[in-house]
Amino acid sequence: MDQSEINLAVYEKIAAEIHSDESPVGIDAKKTHILILHQLQRLQQQLDRIEKRLDALNE
Repeated sequence: MDQSEINLAVYEKIAAEIHSDESPVGIDAKKTHILILHQLQRLQQQLDRIEKRLDALNE
Protein backbone atom coordinates (compact mmCIF):
# COMPACT_ATOMS: atom_id res chain seq x y z
CA MET A 1 0.00 0.00 0.00
CA ASP A 2 1.32 3.36 -0.99
CA GLN A 3 1.35 6.02 1.74
CA SER A 4 -0.66 8.28 -0.57
CA GLU A 5 -3.55 5.78 -0.37
CA ILE A 6 -3.99 6.21 3.39
CA ASN A 7 -4.85 9.20 5.54
CA LEU A 8 -1.61 10.68 6.89
CA ALA A 9 -2.85 10.71 10.50
CA VAL A 10 -3.81 7.03 10.24
CA TYR A 11 -0.47 6.22 8.61
CA GLU A 12 1.45 7.96 11.40
CA LYS A 13 -0.63 6.25 14.09
CA ILE A 14 0.04 2.82 12.61
CA ALA A 15 3.75 3.61 12.14
CA ALA A 16 4.04 4.69 15.77
CA GLU A 17 2.17 1.60 16.94
CA ILE A 18 4.47 -0.89 15.20
CA HIS A 19 7.78 1.00 15.58
CA SER A 20 10.60 -0.71 17.44
CA ASP A 21 14.07 0.69 18.15
CA GLU A 22 15.27 -2.83 19.00
CA SER A 23 14.42 -4.28 15.59
CA PRO A 24 16.92 -4.06 12.72
CA VAL A 25 14.05 -3.22 10.36
CA GLY A 26 12.48 -0.67 12.70
CA ILE A 27 9.20 -2.48 13.41
CA ASP A 28 7.97 -4.99 15.95
CA ALA A 29 7.23 -7.97 13.69
CA LYS A 30 5.14 -9.83 16.28
CA LYS A 31 2.94 -6.81 17.00
CA THR A 32 2.63 -6.09 13.28
CA HIS A 33 1.50 -9.63 12.52
CA ILE A 34 -0.98 -9.63 15.39
CA LEU A 35 -2.51 -6.37 14.13
CA ILE A 36 -2.74 -7.74 10.59
CA LEU A 37 -4.30 -11.01 11.74
CA HIS A 38 -6.78 -9.14 13.94
CA GLN A 39 -7.87 -6.98 11.01
CA LEU A 40 -8.19 -10.03 8.77
CA GLN A 41 -10.37 -11.71 11.39
CA ARG A 42 -12.61 -8.63 11.56
CA LEU A 43 -12.90 -8.60 7.76
CA GLN A 44 -13.80 -12.29 7.75
CA GLN A 45 -16.50 -11.69 10.33
CA GLN A 46 -17.92 -8.85 8.24
CA LEU A 47 -17.91 -11.04 5.13
CA ASP A 48 -19.67 -13.82 7.04
CA ARG A 49 -22.42 -11.38 8.11
CA ILE A 50 -22.81 -10.11 4.54
CA GLU A 51 -23.01 -13.65 3.19
CA LYS A 52 -25.71 -14.54 5.72
CA ARG A 53 -27.75 -11.49 4.69
CA LEU A 54 -27.39 -12.35 1.02
CA ASP A 55 -28.34 -15.96 1.67
CA ALA A 56 -31.45 -14.81 3.54
CA LEU A 57 -32.44 -12.56 0.64
CA ASN A 58 -32.04 -15.41 -1.86
CA GLU A 59 -34.21 -17.87 0.07
